Amino acid sequence: MRVLPLAADSLGVRSMATYVEAGRLRVLIDPGATLAPSRFTMPPSDAEWEALRRANDRISAYAARATVVFVSHYHDDHFRSEPVTYAGRRVLAKDPLRMVAGVQAKRGAELWKTLEAHARVERADSLIERDGDVELRVSSPLPHGIEGTTLGYVVALTIVDHAERQRFVFASDVQGPLSAVAAAWLVQERPTLAYLSGPPSYIEHELGAPAIDRAIDNLLRLVERTGCQVIMDHHAVRDARYESRFARLWDTGKVVTAARYCGLADASLERRRRELWSEARKPPAKAGAVSGTMARVPRNTTTRVPTTRRQGGRLW
Repeated sequence: MRVLPLAADSLGVRSMATYVEAGRLRVLIDPGATLAPSRFTMPPSDAEWEALRRANDRISAYAARATVVFVSHYHDDHFRSEPVTYAGRRVLAKDPLRMVAGVQAKRGAELWKTLEAHARVERADSLIERDGDVELRVSSPLPHGIEGTTLGYVVALTIVDHAERQRFVFASDVQGPLSAVAAAWLVQERPTLAYLSGPPSYIEHELGAPAIDRAIDNLLRLVERTGCQVIMDHHAVRDARYESRFARLWDTGKVVTAARYCGLADASLERRRRELWSEARKPPAKAGAVSGTMARVPRNTTTRVPTTRRQGGRLW
């Protein structure tokens, strides 16, 4: 089995886009990438826009290889709206009519309608199927962070290669996991490698330190009970102090960011936005004005396909 993070917060953008090969399976997971329109009251820096361009290049390149596209939920940083990413492929997506509401329900319905003439779209929730030695398992909806918030639910994906005895679990925005339900499901799946969003300590002032500590404990319990390796990224690395805040996790030797998993140095640009604007030596536009800039560079821009190269011992 081969797991390749394509875009991530530790690679400069809000994303968890991932490509996986196992047996005959070629799956592109959560093919979205965005930037925070405002952080520290500042719009994205030039470095972030460049990282977004490169991220979209990589996602487009690996979309061309994929036979299956998986969408865990309908936040902008986890899917693209345009059909080309999905055309001619099997699409497994979160049920837009079950345990989803508000803007996510609207986005999900719009995506399914857009793809009707371009792809075979199926409800992913609770799916279990096997083709030869490769098995796909999708969870029932799991809380996006803490239960009962307006953030809704996500579905997590397990890919099992029985021949190689490998189990990869992709659990997007479980945020730690913060939820005891999500934590129990992860242990039950017995991953050899798990990729998930870490605790959102950058908003610890809203959630409280006990919630973040509980999420850290849940992840430590997963590592202790399964011995798995963990890629922890996304919400976790938006915190300027993420290296020290999650020291208990890094010290296990089992938990790394997506960038580190790829053999690269962390480049979590959003947390450095003040510094990046300072280096530019020019005052940023007011955050409210960034919407025009975002409109000129759509969240799901499809750009040129890059040349494949080797980086850090893995295909990049």
